[in-house]
Amino acid sequence: MAAGVGMRGLGGQSGALKRKLQSPHGNPPVKRKRKLSVNTFRKGAIADRREEGSSSQKSLPKKHLTDKQNESQKTKPFIKTSSLFKNNPDIPEIHRKEVRQLQENVFTTDSFSQLDLHPHLISTINTVLNICSMTSVQKQTIPVLLQGRDALVRSQTGSGKTLAYGIPLVQSLQGMESKIQRSDGPYALVLVPTRELALQSFDTIQKLLKPFTWIVPGVLMGGEKRKSEKARLRKGINILISTPGRLVDHIRSTECIHFRRTQWLIIDEADRILDLGFEKDVAVILNALNAERETRQNVLLSATLTEGVTRLAHISLNDPVSISIADEIQKVPEPASQTDRKASSSSNCMGQENFAVPETLQQYVMMVPSKLRLVTLAAFILQKCKFEKHHKMIIFFSSCEQVEFYHELLVKVLSGGPESEQPGRSPLSSVSLHFLRLHGDMEQEERTEVFQEFLKSKTGILLCTDVAARGLDLPQVTWIVQYNAPASPAEYIHRIGRTARIGCRGSSLLVLAPSEAEYVSLLASHKINVSELKMEKVLASLMKDDRFSLHRPGRKKSCGKNPQEVRERATVLQTKFENHVHSSEGTVQWAKKALQSFLCAYTTYPKDLKHIFHIKSLHLGHVAKSFGLRDAPQNLTALPTAGSKRKTKPRLKRSELLKKTPGKRRLAELLRSEYSSGMDTAGAKVKKKKKKQRKAGNQQIPA
Repeated sequence: MAAGVGMRGLGGQSGALKRKLQSPHGNPPVKRKRKLSVNTFRKGAIADRREEGSSSQKSLPKKHLTDKQNESQKTKPFIKTSSLFKNNPDIPEIHRKEVRQLQENVFTTDSFSQLDLHPHLISTINTVLNICSMTSVQKQTIPVLLQGRDALVRSQTGSGKTLAYGIPLVQSLQGMESKIQRSDGPYALVLVPTRELALQSFDTIQKLLKPFTWIVPGVLMGGEKRKSEKARLRKGINILISTPGRLVDHIRSTECIHFRRTQWLIIDEADRILDLGFEKDVAVILNALNAERETRQNVLLSATLTEGVTRLAHISLNDPVSISIADEIQKVPEPASQTDRKASSSSNCMGQENFAVPETLQQYVMMVPSKLRLVTLAAFILQKCKFEKHHKMIIFFSSCEQVEFYHELLVKVLSGGPESEQPGRSPLSSVSLHFLRLHGDMEQEERTEVFQEFLKSKTGILLCTDVAARGLDLPQVTWIVQYNAPASPAEYIHRIGRTARIGCRGSSLLVLAPSEAEYVSLLASHKINVSELKMEKVLASLMKDDRFSLHRPGRKKSCGKNPQEVRERATVLQTKFENHVHSSEGTVQWAKKALQSFLCAYTTYPKDLKHIFHIKSLHLGHVAKSFGLRDAPQNLTALPTAGSKRKTKPRLKRSELLKKTPGKRRLAELLRSEYSSGMDTAGAKVKKKKKKQRKAGNQQIPA
């Protein structure tokens, strides 16, 4: 019996020994081993192996795991490189005709002393503003306005239009027979589209008024306390600079505001003011002005001439002088002929209108597959703002959510940190990048702080929406990056106008997907000439940053630009982005929300651009990569957005109806916050809600 037991025990041991010896060559264990070496991210596979291993193997788990980790680190780049650089669409060749861009002569040899201006005003322009000679738009506009004529001024952005109306305005008011008193109220009204431009225009007018202390300028804009603005209006403001929404609110709710002595109406960036439904606000302001004083001098200024501007010119201007600076545009004699031409066909007008671009501005376009957009943007930022000195950059996005998400992501991954302080790192790796953000959903106090900080800094990267695309004069900006393409060539012109201002040099980069290549031909049809910048050249800059090298044992440091090593470094950088996004459930949801906002904005391109920007041309999985997501997310429409806690069935139906809203109206809803008055609109929302419920036949209307 004992022998039987011994034989069974020996048989069991020999069987176990046989299995142990055969397992490296047997099929099932080999399958498990291969599965582990490829799927290095599956923790469950490691757990299964631990449970299935024998008791003798359990005593060496740490050593075995470290070996596996080293092996996975060696194999990981090749697996991930193929996923990042494989299955991308081919980058098409850009076929376009070389176009001759319209050029404006920005500067003239004439000085302000040749004009009939007050000596103190000339001295202020020369000493305080440090300007000696006039620009072309100033030379043509100032004499016309000094004669008391109305004017429609069209000139490229950054050509000095603020002084073109500011100088004759100050000259006119300081020379009045009866000296202006603060209590008189506004003698001039200046309308601008954004809060930042309102602050900038106020600063310029304030400098011009330095010798004329009795004339008081003031600014009204959304985001500030209404009570403090009412107090300033009560004390008296002679030159009132305001955004349209805020002024309309004061016209309706503030008794002390009046326009009995208003002699000037100036509408700066008129085309943007009229965009997105603000034509009604301008109509309210015009009616309020006409009700109290019919005669005044009116000036409309814009870098582009749209149908809305022409329509407003007919309503508000009286026998205006049309001033257009570009040589070919000067051939158009009257605004009326432009109106007839534009009224014939809006699309035809869009094809005919040409834009003047500063001669000192170099424009580039870069074709980037969706999967590589994030690492290419990061490489470009590193190249220009870290490895090259004294660059100041603005990056435009299509939504506020994207600005917030990319700001956080780039700060965490690119701005340096504990990794950059390790010994052996190159000095370049320890250079910190300064990121700022600006969009319409920010509190006004923070917006002003960011605007002033970027204005004064010599370097930095500002991530923003189109709230910063109009009229802002931000000195020393050397690069404009359009990460999301603008909805029109006119908007493209305004964005790139933030650089190469008043004769300075600057560059712009437009990032396009391969499916969007035809946009280059559209720009060429408007006399906008762009040169191609190769994505591979930008990604090669990652070779200068040791943070993205693999540091394989026994491998010599490469000094060249080996394409495979560049791809590996791009993959390491992409992995850093993905690791940060997937570090918590909150950041994953944030990335999905930013992706959803991008897709929503992508559907709002106008009809005549749908053949270039169509939502069906996007590969969702590839686009998700550019937001640091490893897979294409599911149920994007179910993600919560600001203020949308929809639970009841009627509201769900309402949200379904909102999805069918036409593109233009959705664009207005997305961007209206950028230029709103900043006032509480809860009452208006309640009225709108009641109206819709009545139409739906709902009897339970809230009180």
